Amino acid sequence: MIELPKVMPAAVYKRPGDVVVEERPVPSPASGEVLLKVDHCGICGSDIHMLLDGWADRPGRVAGHEFTGTIVALGAGVDGWSLGEMVVGGTSPKCGRCRRCLEGKPSQCENGDGPVADSHDGAFARYVLVPAAALLRLPAGVTARQAALAEPLAVALHGITRSGAAPGDTVMVMGAGPIGALSIAALVAGDIGPVIAVEPGKRRQELARRLGAAEVLDPTELLQFPRWEPDRISDSGVHVVLECSGKKNAMEFGLHQLRRGGTLVLVGAGMEQPTFDPNRIILNELTVCGSYIYDKGGFERALELLGSAGFPTDLLIEADDVPLDGVSDALVGLAEGRLAGKVMVVPRLSAGVTALPASTTTYDTKGKGGRG
Repeated sequence: MIELPKVMPAAVYKRPGDVVVEERPVPSPASGEVLLKVDHCGICGSDIHMLLDGWADRPGRVAGHEFTGTIVALGAGVDGWSLGEMVVGGTSPKCGRCRRCLEGKPSQCENGDGPVADSHDGAFARYVLVPAAALLRLPAGVTARQAALAEPLAVALHGITRSGAAPGDTVMVMGAGPIGALSIAALVAGDIGPVIAVEPGKRRQELARRLGAAEVLDPTELLQFPRWEPDRISDSGVHVVLECSGKKNAMEFGLHQLRRGGTLVLVGAGMEQPTFDPNRIILNELTVCGSYIYDKGGFERALELLGSAGFPTDLLIEADDVPLDGVSDALVGLAEGRLAGKVMVVPRLSAGVTALPASTTTYDTKGKGGRG
């Protein structure tokens, strides 16, 4: 039996750009659930949209879904897990019986709850509740800090799957933020390429080079080809574009970079809607598709890749971890491109910082959760 405190610090959303550390009750696991003491939790692009851009639907939300931790309590009916085991949070269980699940496409589960589903509060806190069915053990040789990359790497791998990219294909990655950087690393590890990175930020440009991109371009260096010059498109274009920035202009310019028969995969989420010329798509038989969450077995593939020799996990993660009271500043740094790699949050406070008493507004332990 592990003795637990009554309260814990958590990074709580108040309003766009305002995340404060409050005391929250330590939750108890219900049937089929486990309670984890959080080790590391990465900041996702969706967290930026939710907490900085105001996509979160209500104050009081605790975000964070890219996490590792230690099991400290087991709910009723949980078998196969023990107190003290180190685990990584995996994909939320899907129905397993709809047509898409039976086809091996859990990302398209027909009985899901949509892109934002009811779930417990996230892991920007000292403890987090997780369904036992969503846990995976850390493979040998992978640290808890490294394993917190499993969720975003699974997202990147799904985008590559959706693209159909194969060795010998030229792949352009638009945006070298965390998902773009993971996509570059996964493509290089899979011997797919050459890879061309398109990124305006100097730090992220340098990261793309270190990850193995054959060419790194500023967006201003991209050309726009007329749709009636398919031969020119074919000579200078790429087979696949992975758009990882979520920016309207990047989506539109990405389509222009495709050679005949090419594929544009929209991986990054954004609010601005692009405008595509249907005649360009028709004349050049282009494919435009979305990529949402993970392949079947995507987390297992991600963990295997993280444990493989030579995979650049240390390059992909920012050197310094961020305490709970640093989440707001880290969100801004990521949005502005000052931070190049994945930012890891640890469930502690900076020296001299104390958690505020819980808000006078009453919230239960359930919030709005997301993946991506």
